[in-house]
Amino acid sequence: MNEIIFFGSNLKPKLIKNEPNKITKPIQFKFENENENENEKQIKQISSGYNSIIFLFENGKAIEYLNEEDSNENPSKIQIKNIQKITIGWQNEAILTKEGNVFRHISYSNPKNPNEFINISSLIEDTNDRIIEDIVSGKYSIYLLTLNQNVYGIGSNYFGQLGFAYKNFQYTEKPILMMKNVSKIFSGNSSYHVFLLNSNQELFGCGDNHWGQLGLGYTRNNPKINQNPKYSKRKGKLIGFGNNNYGQLGTGNTNYQLIPIQIELPKLRFNEDISNYHISCGYNKSFLYYSPPSFSNLEEDLIKLFRRKEFCDISFKTENGEIIEAHKLILKYRLNQNQNQIEKLQEIISKKSIKESNQIFEMIYSNNSKINPKLYSEIKEIINSNEKIEETMKKIYLNENEKDFIIERKEKQYKFPKLILIMRSELYRGMFLSVTNDTSNKVTDYSELSNEAFQIFEYWIYSNQIKDEIQITKEIIQNEE
Repeated sequence: MNEIIFFGSNLKPKLIKNEPNKITKPIQFKFENENENENEKQIKQISSGYNSIIFLFENGKAIEYLNEEDSNENPSKIQIKNIQKITIGWQNEAILTKEGNVFRHISYSNPKNPNEFINISSLIEDTNDRIIEDIVSGKYSIYLLTLNQNVYGIGSNYFGQLGFAYKNFQYTEKPILMMKNVSKIFSGNSSYHVFLLNSNQELFGCGDNHWGQLGLGYTRNNPKINQNPKYSKRKGKLIGFGNNNYGQLGTGNTNYQLIPIQIELPKLRFNEDISNYHISCGYNKSFLYYSPPSFSNLEEDLIKLFRRKEFCDISFKTENGEIIEAHKLILKYRLNQNQNQIEKLQEIISKKSIKESNQIFEMIYSNNSKINPKLYSEIKEIINSNEKIEETMKKIYLNENEKDFIIERKEKQYKFPKLILIMRSELYRGMFLSVTNDTSNKVTDYSELSNEAFQIFEYWIYSNQIKDEIQITKEIIQNEE
């Protein structure tokens, strides 16, 4: 969509067309000497800071242009390999590798040598929490999201952007634990504030709030992490808050907007390619947007949708421009995935006999003092049982009063066995309570199963259900069409 929403001195949001041909004298960057073939010239990411710009290529290599004389003629190669992501603040940058390590310049305030890096992820005190999943930069701070969903901050805390009282704690060169159970971090390379979204879809913020950019409704710094329910779960709206002295929030006045306010945008279709929470942070303002799941991460989205009864009102736009209702897209996707997996599943199961499965369980749990004896007993009983798998599993997982997952659509009801939903993906490991809507003790928690054991267990059960699921899916699609 070649359209841009512009905010600024005109005080009102304005929709304009993107016309790149009117740009005068663009600078062309040439990489002929930096890569061996065309495939290695594909740019994955461009990161720009106060005194540098970095190009990250698809092969995991990167080059940097510094704000110095002749720098455009002589870019520097960054020697770090297998780079996944680069983030740049005002005068600091961090590099995330595919192995989960994070590097930043040793000279934090003035990085003149692009190859003077230190592994800051190795400085985390908890040695079991040093694999980094994502990185985000503020103006003078860096935020690390670990694989265990913990957030660490490093750098400046002058405005409380690391979640500590700013008068007592201003700067750190070692990562400090800010918050646990976090799924996303939002900040900007000119921001003294940060937002943290936890796995329960609750939004927290800390740092500079002088212009109301945290949406807390008052003009002072907020040094500790606070949640503001006014905007933590808004859906399908663009919310702006902060400095609006020149109309940069698009609300048409010249006052600070201390409390989040919805911004009406002309002809902007929210449901096209946007998913989950999106927050853009500037120096003295913030924008928040949330929408239903998108077509991009379809497998994860489908699992989330199946846990929501309101998903039937959602539509997706596919890559070829087709608008398709969510429930029909889900059914077609499941049908296609199942057909593609039958041979693979049968091959795996054919190599894993019941006896072999038992031996693997014995091996996994023989030296594990934490294993639940009841859990182990139930697993062995299922593997050795001659009963129908569906009936056996219902006794363990399902509330007898709610054996089916019901989808309501156009005054019709379709039933899916809950077993299919439970065993559909590894994401359900340890989440059976929420899937079955059963808060009693009738539901057994299988979160202690290891990956290997769970996969064998899943394949064995899945093979007995997959053909039935295909038939159910076909019938529903035919009825809809």
